Parts: sequence; structure tokens; C-alpha cells
Amino acid sequence: MAISQIIANITQYISEAAMRIFGPTDDAYPVIGVQPFTGEPYDKRTADTW
Repeated sequence: MAISQIIANITQYISEAAMRIFGPTDDAYPVIGVQPFTGEPYDKRTADTW
């Protein structure tokens, strides 16, 4: 009885992991697309030197 319960727990653990890996994503990231670069490009002449 104990061995069958251990095997059932291991099988459940592995199957839940496989379902999480291969299941649909549940990410809540907004669909915003590519963001343009709005900073200033690096210029060695105007960079601060310490």
C-alpha cells in the first residue's frame, strides 16, 4: 500500500511538471510590441571621465 502511494505521488509530481512545461503560457505581459530607443547614443568625447 505504501509503495503504491509513493509511486502515485511520483507520477503525479512528474505529470504536473510536464503539464506546466508543455501547457499554454499564463504570462500576464502586455502586448505592446517593440519599443523605440529614446536615449542618447554613447559619445566618447562627451562622456564623463572620473
